[in-house]
Amino acid sequence: MNHAIRNSWIAAVAMFALIFGALSYVQVVGADELQANAWNKRAILQNYCNDRGAIIVGGKPIAQSVAASESCKFQRTYTEPELYAGITGYFSKNYGVTGLESALNEQLAGSSDQLFLDRVGQLFLGNQPKGASVELTLDPEIQKLAYDLIPDGQRGSIVVTDPKTGDILAMVSKPSYDPNLIATQDADAEAANFNELNKIPGINLNQNVSGPTGALLAPGSVFKLVDTAAALSSGKYNKDSELPNPAEMSFPGIEYKLPNYAGGNCYTQSTASFAFALQQSCNTPFAEIARDLGQEAIAAQAAKFGFGEDLGDQLKLDYAKKAFPEEELDAAGLAQSAIGQRDVRATPLQIALMTSAIANGGVQMRPNLIKTVRSPDLRIISEPQPEVLRTSTSPEISRQITEWMTSVVSQGIGRGAAVPGVQVAGKTGTAELGTDGLNNSWFTGFAPANDPQVSVTIVMQGVDITTGAQLTSPNAKKIFEAVLNK
Repeated sequence: MNHAIRNSWIAAVAMFALIFGALSYVQVVGADELQANAWNKRAILQNYCNDRGAIIVGGKPIAQSVAASESCKFQRTYTEPELYAGITGYFSKNYGVTGLESALNEQLAGSSDQLFLDRVGQLFLGNQPKGASVELTLDPEIQKLAYDLIPDGQRGSIVVTDPKTGDILAMVSKPSYDPNLIATQDADAEAANFNELNKIPGINLNQNVSGPTGALLAPGSVFKLVDTAAALSSGKYNKDSELPNPAEMSFPGIEYKLPNYAGGNCYTQSTASFAFALQQSCNTPFAEIARDLGQEAIAAQAAKFGFGEDLGDQLKLDYAKKAFPEEELDAAGLAQSAIGQRDVRATPLQIALMTSAIANGGVQMRPNLIKTVRSPDLRIISEPQPEVLRTSTSPEISRQITEWMTSVVSQGIGRGAAVPGVQVAGKTGTAELGTDGLNNSWFTGFAPANDPQVSVTIVMQGVDITTGAQLTSPNAKKIFEAVLNK
């Protein structure tokens, strides 16, 4: 009998300890994490009907709380919703919070430590609590232009940055959606809209990322900029190096042969300078560089450009990241990876940051979306300043790559990006998808080449060669002109 009582007592103590430990975790250790969780409906319901702060672009709100019914005093609404959906995300009672609505929830809801005195003041005055407003670095005219340059029905992304500061001037993708359809207080309509939008390829409302930050795509020939930086950094190559440029590359023990790019003039030379290889986007010279330097050297340079690395804390959006393949590659796999194919993947934002680092003398700045955060009385409580994220390469190497990228636009297959009277540096890319001759078509570059003010990265997914050429370099030209003429 005593033995049974003792066992029962031990079990009771153990259960009490378990319950006490769980409560301690929820209330202390995991409180912040649970509070910030986008799917924590209790946290959402606590401030769902409050006067949430506005998200502002160019002095105008793109997300704000407006007076609603008596049961819920405020309703979250979005202006030009498709244009900004990938950045604002949505604020939904039943489907959580995404985008900046989630990342900046404490500021927008007015619950951050920075707004403590404001909350106290509102309490004494008996007023409804108000959230802080957040002004973004986006330029509304450039954002609209970039969005309109992606045809309806076409999957694609465009990122425009200031390479010297890291400020994002535009970041768009299609397909997009209207967050108002999910922020509605009509639960039945909210559910129906959510289900319909989730059926559209390219839209995943459960992801807290957009196309520019979340779409991991084969970068194709724009990755050759990584190879070039790795080659020059190794000391085995210089600006005068002549590179082998065979029509195709063979590999021991297999029948596969890596062909040179057939769309340019690569076939006219059996050896090539860096300038020619980049101008014509030849494949075999860069595959040879990778075979010579080895996988570790290419992977190390990719990491210096940010592949697989953190992007800092000023973006305020979730982002996907993927490193250069870590598993050991055979000769053919390394050759394919060196030209941005095989398992190499990058987001449009990652390619934009790589290009911006070259534009900025080899220094990669933290990507930044936030211009200011202001309290309800318009007092500035946060104003991020430009910060260095990492050093990607040396100033000398970045200047040399810039010179070659300039020749890609002035003499090579990137001519469509040329702006009269302005030196433009650029690189094109075509990543084969292996289906019906379709590709991901890229352009990435900056201008002016001698004093970069703007960097542009464009990708159009699942297009043929002709369509890709029409939607990338010429569209980059339009953005360069729009920014430089401001």
